[in-house]
Amino acid sequence: MTEINPLLTLDVIELRDRLASGAVRAVEYVEACLARIAEVEPQVQAWAWLDGDHALAQARALDIRRQSGAPIGPLHGLPVGLKDVIDTAKIPTSNGTVLDEGRVPEEDAVLVSRLKAAGAIIMGKTVSTELAFMHPSKTRNPHNPEHTPGGSSAGSAAAVAAAMVPLAVGTQTGGSVIRPASFCGVVGFKPTFGAIARTGVLSQSPTLDTIGVFSNSVNGAALVAESLFGYDPKDPATTPSPAPRLLEIAKSDPLVTPMFAFVRPPQFEEVADEETVMAFQEITGMLGDQCFEAPLPKAFDDANALRARINFAEMAKDYYDYEKRGRAQLSPEILEAIDKGNDIKARDYLAALDWRTVLNAGLEEVFNRCDVIITPAATGPAPKNLQTTGNPIFNGLWTFCGTPAVTIPLLWSQNGMPMGIQLVGRVGDDARLMRTANWLKKFLKNQEDA
Repeated sequence: MTEINPLLTLDVIELRDRLASGAVRAVEYVEACLARIAEVEPQVQAWAWLDGDHALAQARALDIRRQSGAPIGPLHGLPVGLKDVIDTAKIPTSNGTVLDEGRVPEEDAVLVSRLKAAGAIIMGKTVSTELAFMHPSKTRNPHNPEHTPGGSSAGSAAAVAAAMVPLAVGTQTGGSVIRPASFCGVVGFKPTFGAIARTGVLSQSPTLDTIGVFSNSVNGAALVAESLFGYDPKDPATTPSPAPRLLEIAKSDPLVTPMFAFVRPPQFEEVADEETVMAFQEITGMLGDQCFEAPLPKAFDDANALRARINFAEMAKDYYDYEKRGRAQLSPEILEAIDKGNDIKARDYLAALDWRTVLNAGLEEVFNRCDVIITPAATGPAPKNLQTTGNPIFNGLWTFCGTPAVTIPLLWSQNGMPMGIQLVGRVGDDARLMRTANWLKKFLKNQEDA
């Protein structure tokens, strides 16, 4: 890859301010994005649908609006990539499966309407794995195309990592925001369950499905997520609530030095690679008295199995139409999950649902002593294996509990691949989580410079 246009390396907040003032025109920025895509897309393969003329038309309209003196939105002129499981009116949305190839929705998903209302440019649709599950997609890791970008929001993470767009939206049912963000070296933010409406987004597991965002900075993730938060009467997971003030709080300094609880997720000793173990020993050592280790109660040992039980049972129901229409065209990964879901007894599924409340009660004991949990975002760097999307085992627990999580790209493996640090907050404490993530980034940089 050649040298990147300096415009594409700007922090999202600085870029927003330049676009709002007219120092950078939306058309100028979209042209830079399209040039970058033309250069690196043959290698990265992050896009499922892209129409440069359509993106430029949106940009021209936004430039005219700003020049007229009309009010502009908080995301004015910012291009956003959308995972190809998110409905976009008059734009193909194939859900990563040949069974939906050529499908063109008539209406935007709620989150797309909110992006447009905020002045964002819908750049295109990023690659999803098949039906947002575990079968690898065509997307490659921008840092090394021989390594997986993760899944299932692979295209969204890779597009931001390769500087094709400054922002992207994905989904997480197991680990599909945090893991690809860690593998690709970008910020990935999975908000509290139900913070962002899912109406118009492929439903795999309503108990778990969560919308998340990607950016090159914590503040950028807070900016776009803030525009997406809010109640939608068609999504029962959402509730009426005041504006989240994510960006304002993320940019603020904490009144007291944050306290971190280091948590070894279930099976940490068995699956975490040596570099991950050593990195977290070093980080917790740097934090000193501001970090303590918090062992999880034994009840958490079964959390990943319980999450999978819910996921498979609900997938068998929600994907029944796909199975009926074209079982032979579904991947072995999808079929195995659907078949497992069909075998799950109702009593076992309903019992698994009860555990979210139990586990969050256990986490409350930890959060009463800390601001955030610090834990690995993945078992290690992206595997050098394109036949896998990586292991989501360090993400599924937090998806199950519905807690907000953010990964920040602060580590590098010996082979040059990025590794993320995952921070987890109490349910509803999304803004505080983002503020603490910014604090940690500054703290570790100061330690490195000292």
